[in-house]
Amino acid sequence: MRESRRFSAITLLTLSLLAPLATWAQDQSSAQQNPEEQGQLPLQSLRNFADVFNQIRQSYVEEVDDETLLENAIRGMLSGLDPHSDYLDEESFEDLQSHTTGEFGGLGIEVGMENGFVKVIAPIDDTPAEKAGIQPGDLIIQIDNKPIKGLNLQEAVTMMRGPKGSKIILTILRNGKNTPFDVELKRDIITVASVRSEMLEPGYGYIRISQFQNRTGADARKELAKLHAHKEELQGLVLDLRNNPGGLLQASVQLVDLFLNEGLIVYTEGRLPNAYSRFMAGKRQPADETPMVVLINGGSASASEIVAGALQDHRRAVIMGTQSFGKGSVQTVLPLSEKSAIKLTTARYYTPGGRSIQAQGIIPDIFVERAKVETLRANKQVTEADLAGHLGADKGEESTGASRVNGERNNKLAEDDNQLYEALNLLKGLHFMSKAKKAVPNMFTDKEG
Repeated sequence: MRESRRFSAITLLTLSLLAPLATWAQDQSSAQQNPEEQGQLPLQSLRNFADVFNQIRQSYVEEVDDETLLENAIRGMLSGLDPHSDYLDEESFEDLQSHTTGEFGGLGIEVGMENGFVKVIAPIDDTPAEKAGIQPGDLIIQIDNKPIKGLNLQEAVTMMRGPKGSKIILTILRNGKNTPFDVELKRDIITVASVRSEMLEPGYGYIRISQFQNRTGADARKELAKLHAHKEELQGLVLDLRNNPGGLLQASVQLVDLFLNEGLIVYTEGRLPNAYSRFMAGKRQPADETPMVVLINGGSASASEIVAGALQDHRRAVIMGTQSFGKGSVQTVLPLSEKSAIKLTTARYYTPGGRSIQAQGIIPDIFVERAKVETLRANKQVTEADLAGHLGADKGEESTGASRVNGERNNKLAEDDNQLYEALNLLKGLHFMSKAKKAVPNMFTDKEG
């Protein structure tokens, strides 16, 4: 069985990179103008197809209309190509378009098929799936106590659909656990804000990108400006792409463009001439030069990998976390009518250094797995400042206790998110070394000559 078969539907966030429709149409036009290069259609195979079609119409145990048979034939052709090429009926075509605008209904998970079960690629931030603790790599083996082995992905997705507020039970098989367990979720309308930011502590900012939508680039620019507007100078930035299944190619290019003054961001190559495209960093305004760590994991796919790969190849950021998903192909959507379309893989994309991410992913510069960290609790540490009548700091300055507060905050961060904790510490180290390097020539100068 072909693994990782995917389908974009109400309960999913599309992972595909959508190339412009006009490009696809031009490619098809070019192909049609050169039929001799394409070869003749296999006449005998077409006869076989017609024979099978008629046999089904005449002999199948139940009557099947011609439209259903032809639609199934189209699905079969596309499903035999790769996990991402697909036929989109009216419902799934509408869902695909809604995903790029950021609002749709369902559970808030990106899923695929693996060995007959539904595999979670990534839960979407602030959705029922994320709040219920669904994790990348989870296998859904039952829906409402009904086994899904043997169903195709579209049928499984249909079972997960339902009205807002209705409940559903997913039976999960998780790596590291010996027995399956049930998770109850309540369906909801999923409105995804793809960008958010905060200050981790004075001087160190955080931007989270949950997926790449139409406005992701512009929203990221605004959030970055907010971080710079704080009274403390921005010394470091964490860009979090974990569990980001991708989205729009152009949105990922716009994000990278915020941090590069010039150079290649990504390029695509395919069989047809128009499948070759190069996306360059613009020169409209100076790029942000804040030291940066990018966090990725196995749920980072597609457009997320474009961003991480470009910043890594240009040595603009340190990539930290675990190996990304490895989805490096471009899907083009071609409408067949107002109510249906096909999604066809037309190209592979490559990082500026010529690396193909397809089935390989981005390897982080610093490997840090997500882990549970427990701080050893001991009696409250007593310091000189706690002693009655202690001698004050030099020049009469008294300790404000800020260091102790920051230490407690960092301990909590280490327990809640050890990867983010390591990213913050790395940025602090880079800032310290940068200051030390500037200060070293005069640091030990003999003041007495």
